[in-house]
Amino acid sequence: MAKNTLSSRFRKVDIDEYDENKFVDDHDEAADQQGPDAVEVDNLIRHALVLRFLNQLQCTGDMMTAFHIALRNPPLNTKNPAVKERAQAVVMRVLTSFKSSDIEPAVKSLDRNGVDLLMKYIYRGFERPSENSSAILLQWHEKAFAAGGLGSIVRVLTARKTV
Repeated sequence: MAKNTLSSRFRKVDIDEYDENKFVDDHDEAADQQGPDAVEVDNLIRHALVLRFLNQLQCTGDMMTAFHIALRNPPLNTKNPAVKERAQAVVMRVLTSFKSSDIEPAVKSLDRNGVDLLMKYIYRGFERPSENSSAILLQWHEKAFAAGGLGSIVRVLTARKTV
């Protein structure tokens, strides 16, 4: 038999907190978890493609800016699949718009966390390939692997938070 039967500590537990019928889903997500700004990225890509058509050198800067903006706000903590799909689409538009010669400088401009985030988007792009996206993603993967090493792949594959 228990030694202290007069204890009333158990009465301080709120059992209504664990009631299944009182579940409240948090729909209020922070504004920083809504993914990258698609309009700003699309404008930069469009401007870079026009400059590339006109053979001007400034297009690399616009593509680099679009690349960094696309990776700036990853929806890691959100549970909303629509937000994650929208962010993936923005990043894929940026990655497929790069010229092959500009991929390596773009990857080298990222820190370790940025390379890991890029790897997450690359592997997510491999899950649902579109026309010619696999070849482009393989080029990005090669450069990201050179920058991040095997550790980047292991961190991405074992991460709990996905994009």
